[in-house]
Amino acid sequence: MKTTRDVGIAGYGACIPRPRIAARIIAAAWGRPPDARLPVREKSVPSADEDTVTMAIEAARGALRRARVPPDSIRAVWVGTESKPYAVKPSSTIVAEAIGATPWVSAADLEFACKAGSEAMQAACAYVGSGMADHALAIGMDAAQSKPGDHLEFTAAAGGAAFLFGPAASALAVVEASRSYVTDTPDFFRRQHMHYPEHGHRFTGEPAYFRHSLEASRGLLSELGRRPADYRWAVFHQPNPKFVRRVAAELGFEEAQIAAGAVVDRIGNTYSGASLLGLAAILDVARPGDRIFFCSYGSGAGSDAFSLCATPRLEEVRAAAPSVADYVGRRHPIEDYGTYLRTTRTIRLL
Repeated sequence: MKTTRDVGIAGYGACIPRPRIAARIIAAAWGRPPDARLPVREKSVPSADEDTVTMAIEAARGALRRARVPPDSIRAVWVGTESKPYAVKPSSTIVAEAIGATPWVSAADLEFACKAGSEAMQAACAYVGSGMADHALAIGMDAAQSKPGDHLEFTAAAGGAAFLFGPAASALAVVEASRSYVTDTPDFFRRQHMHYPEHGHRFTGEPAYFRHSLEASRGLLSELGRRPADYRWAVFHQPNPKFVRRVAAELGFEEAQIAAGAVVDRIGNTYSGASLLGLAAILDVARPGDRIFFCSYGSGAGSDAFSLCATPRLEEVRAAAPSVADYVGRRHPIEDYGTYLRTTRTIRLL
């Protein structure tokens, strides 16, 4: 899919909270042996005063610093998340108010499991590409939830990124095209009134993550007449280090193309923020002219694939906000499982 007007990323920002808990501490709390194989070494955890909204505001402010455009020029603020603080009240209006984008702005929260953030990117591209707006903000952010003792608890993390889309002429990366692939595949869900999501077991993996990531990626590559070797960088949704490397290898991408964006290795799976945070990490190191391949995945299920090309403006504005590596490096270890449960407000009292 291509827009009528050429569109690009005007600015981007990230946010990862400082607290970290080692996977071995979670494993020990549930009786796993010390030598058990764990999916990640540690994961990020929101502080007691942080949630999806506060992290989205920080990422949005980073995007504005790099974009160097007035906040009242933004005509849309869309927040993709699985963990909005209010069941009925938009997170997007709080973000829009905090960054100074109100009142002449469209705002909404988007839901599509882990691809809610890239769904916001598609909508922002269309908004700018149609000429309805000069700037539209897309955010993917989560304080990911997981049931205590469930295997998701080892990887469910916190963080995400924001991307301000605008005209291609002033962008730090131009959107060349995008492609979406969606089916009704119940691999991961949370029913109403449930506190935590759960896997659909046999639907997870082959018919869900791999099928949708592969189809969306191959569809976009075919549309553009490109091969994986035509890209300097690639980023995929990253529920764990194993899945992202397998899907990249099946498509023909090398480890050198995905390593910079494989944030899951260091902080875990940030759900709606995962692929967007990986894209921000790649923009932190990309050079002008580098092509970047992006493919998200969200349970339910679907994938959004984008082809981008970095411009000389990327290096001019990159230092205006903290890099993903800066956020990864700002870490405060949590030393015991009880403190982790208290910090994340996982303990529920009747």
